[in-house]
Amino acid sequence: MTNFDKNMAVTASFLAAVTIALGAFGAHGLKSIVDASAINTFETGVRYQMYHCIAILILGLTPAISEKIKKTVFWLFIVGMLFFSGSIYLLALNEVLPFNSAKIGFITPIGGLLFIVGWFWLAFSLLSLKKR
Repeated sequence: MTNFDKNMAVTASFLAAVTIALGAFGAHGLKSIVDASAINTFETGVRYQMYHCIAILILGLTPAISEKIKKTVFWLFIVGMLFFSGSIYLLALNEVLPFNSAKIGFITPIGGLLFIVGWFWLAFSLLSLKKR
């Protein structure tokens, strides 16, 4: 087991920077484009994405967790972000997009489910760790 997973920590840091940029866009750039409800929806996607960026960063920096567990939780969170937050961004911007993003709304709960599975996977994996 290594001290930390460099790639995971770098990915989390990069995604956190992108999340900050998306949050700024949502707070400032969307005011004249979409209504307040859509901005609120967009902010939900940003919030959940940032929670999971921080979780991935901690995961990558935690030496007590095996690489297999880290990678499983990492991918559950990454795909969860893509499905949950990504679809929420598209749904919030639906009125200005050249296509109807409501058709992909069904993947939002799949992303949420991936987040939940990732957290349960992490919890049960931590319970199975042996004390040193």
